[in-house]
Amino acid sequence: MARLAGVSPAAVSKVIRGAYGVSPSMRKRVNAAIEELSYRPNVAARAMRGATFSIGIELPHLGYHFFTRILQGAAAALEDTRYQPIVVPTATETERDGRALDMLADRQVDGIVAVSPLVSPDRLEQLAARMPVVMLGRHDPTAAYDTVTGDDVEGTRLVMEHLLGLGHRRVAHLAQEGQAAMPGISSPQEVRLERYLEHMHRAGLADQARVVRCEDTEDLPERVVQELLAPPRPTAVLVGRHELALKVLQALSERGLSSAEVSVAGYDDTDIAAHPAISLTCVDQEGARMGERAIGLLLERIGGRTEAAHLTVEPTLKARASTRPPEEGPAGAV
Repeated sequence: MARLAGVSPAAVSKVIRGAYGVSPSMRKRVNAAIEELSYRPNVAARAMRGATFSIGIELPHLGYHFFTRILQGAAAALEDTRYQPIVVPTATETERDGRALDMLADRQVDGIVAVSPLVSPDRLEQLAARMPVVMLGRHDPTAAYDTVTGDDVEGTRLVMEHLLGLGHRRVAHLAQEGQAAMPGISSPQEVRLERYLEHMHRAGLADQARVVRCEDTEDLPERVVQELLAPPRPTAVLVGRHELALKVLQALSERGLSSAEVSVAGYDDTDIAAHPAISLTCVDQEGARMGERAIGLLLERIGGRTEAAHLTVEPTLKARASTRPPEEGPAGAV
């Protein structure tokens, strides 16, 4: 294979391992030789030597559209490599103990990309001592593993300035229960909540701030809707997660409330949000790009990089029909 590619055997090994620092031209020549020779690595033998050409990807709730975008980006980044993804979804109740991460590690994957907002940093550092790890959506200042996050400070600024600029003063915030209260974890939900409160305070609207928490369930509980719309009813709601925002839109529609009466803005833009029948204003974190960059960092780690990398993806605001200037009218609940 090395003779066919016109490179050294060591260079072939580096390309196959996805080692850090291989030039694009060398990788192209070696991959062409691999295809011509129909080379397939012996996974069992590689496992005995410490490599399996498999990447573990842990995502909670594959039904969440934003996580699907992350997975699409990760898969695209692996297309021209010898690595195959092993995708493991986790239920909310198992996220905290990290069992899904342990399962991937036990399968001897070469590295892990994960969205695990409830697993403690100490637990993740223990895992990172065994293999390369890249965490998505974590603001942990650690040298043990890499992180890829959206800029939640900037994203919250964009959406809050949008809502306040439209003239909204009673802006409520709906956050997912448990995502913003665990000690030692800087989750996106936590950062967005803090910045929401900060923007309300700076606008002189601290007394109008309303934070409602919702457990992660298939339906939006009636008690949450009642708490969210209790008098004085907010004229706008910032929702910390895309799926929750869709449920809020449904609840408002069922009550006959228009976006001029209660505007809704979400986080994590998707194709569904852009559908004309929904037209949800969203902060776009570019989930596919986050997945792609996470895989890139992981391959660098597998290839030998040891220093930690913490990348931030800049968000944009997609303003749509779900947010409008507020109408003058009664502030009571409906």
